[in-house]
Amino acid sequence: MQIAAAQQNQIRRIDTPADVAASFALMHQLRPHLANAEEFVARWQRQTLDGYRLVGMWQDNQWVALAGYRLAENLVYGKYCYVDDLVTDAGARSGGHGHQLMNWLKAETAAHGCRQLVLDTPLTNVLGHRFYYRNGLLARALRFNHMID
Repeated sequence: MQIAAAQQNQIRRIDTPADVAASFALMHQLRPHLANAEEFVARWQRQTLDGYRLVGMWQDNQWVALAGYRLAENLVYGKYCYVDDLVTDAGARSGGHGHQLMNWLKAETAAHGCRQLVLDTPLTNVLGHRFYYRNGLLARALRFNHMID
């Protein structure tokens, strides 16, 4: 039984416009400002030029979790993996999908010789904070923004 479950919970790279469009409904749960699948695909295509990658967990013929990330380097972290997007379907939360995807991201980070996995989350995302702490991420900074109108 565990083999069947492992095969159902496949983490796959999402690297075609059709697959990105098919994952829109799930990404829209995290990014409701995205108007439609076409906008999502267009943004994905532009962001891939800067190294953005999208992966997801596929279960029962649907996406149940997604992560958008990029590998980068700066003077603060050295080589690191930045997680832009991380979402589990609202109906599939607490099923271990986010934990599995986070473990995959950690392995991807290490495989590319990166020193850290980094992500931003709103201060109001208390449930997310609990998830990140449980998965070994620590809050080490605050990010300050100035919005340009």
